[in-house]
Amino acid sequence: MTESTSFAGMQRRHFCLGAAATLAAPGLRAAQPAAQPIAGGRTITLVVSYPAGGGADLMARIVAPRLAEALGQTVVVDNKPGASGQLAASQVARATPDGSTLLLDASSFAVNPSLYPRLPYDSAKAFTPLAVLATFPNVLVCTPSFEAQSVRDVLRLARAKPGELAYASSGNGSAQHLAGALFEARGGVQLAHVPYRGGGPALNDVMGGQVPLFFANVASSLGHIQAGKLRALAVTSRVRTRSLPDVPTMEQAGVAGYEVLEWNPVLAPASLPEPTRLALVAGIRRALADPEVLGRVRQLGGDVFADASQASAGRFIREQQALWAQVVRERHISVG
Repeated sequence: MTESTSFAGMQRRHFCLGAAATLAAPGLRAAQPAAQPIAGGRTITLVVSYPAGGGADLMARIVAPRLAEALGQTVVVDNKPGASGQLAASQVARATPDGSTLLLDASSFAVNPSLYPRLPYDSAKAFTPLAVLATFPNVLVCTPSFEAQSVRDVLRLARAKPGELAYASSGNGSAQHLAGALFEARGGVQLAHVPYRGGGPALNDVMGGQVPLFFANVASSLGHIQAGKLRALAVTSRVRTRSLPDVPTMEQAGVAGYEVLEWNPVLAPASLPEPTRLALVAGIRRALADPEVLGRVRQLGGDVFADASQASAGRFIREQQALWAQVVRERHISVG
């Protein structure tokens, strides 16, 4: 497939995908309680849309202690994986809008409305966006023996044999699938998509040489890159990542207008009272400014979101939903 005229005309030229993450985190309580406790001072539950150990879960467990300190209340993490985040989102959408139940999701939140026409909630109306916590780049990796030494080589090979050069993903509609679809659109090439049942098997087959290309999470692939089991061709952020300073960005490597980031939003149920919303936004902002949080996010290869405001979060999510809708439609992507 090649990029359509309307796709090329998108004003905002970046693409953000989804990061994934039950062990309930222990209650965390601040020494200085807030003057106006949220939900009467009850425990605040941070419902995470993916399993323990993944990206969303890691972000929850990094932020939860500092959020508890900022709010002066107990904060617990509750993993509710399933259906690409829909189970967790459904639970929070139905929760009482008093601030005691929050959703920490991945960027699949912006993708699901396009991939699943019958969601059990209205993503535009059922939630109050509070913040985007952090963004994380991906990295295009290849089998070490693969003949391409650069992204330009990949584009050349793909143009010579349209539809034959393959990339692996964790499944139809997954982050890797959509990163590849955007690469096709921006690069003007057609690749062969090879879906797997999960990112682990896909990554293993790339390291084993069965499939040459994979759009990997930097944190999960860094050790394999350093060990020589994978070769990094380009990172998908607009600027180089601290974890792989010698690896060019996709723009630098020859694919204009390409940016793919994983990100984590925090949302509350709709109709959240204004004082509660303001308190939560302020608490999240304080948590993200903590040096320990900044350091741990950077260790994972990411950056705290530049503008930790509710207005910025809502705008960012709406932009991503609109972009995903166009990408899914024009690249004919489905989960079937």
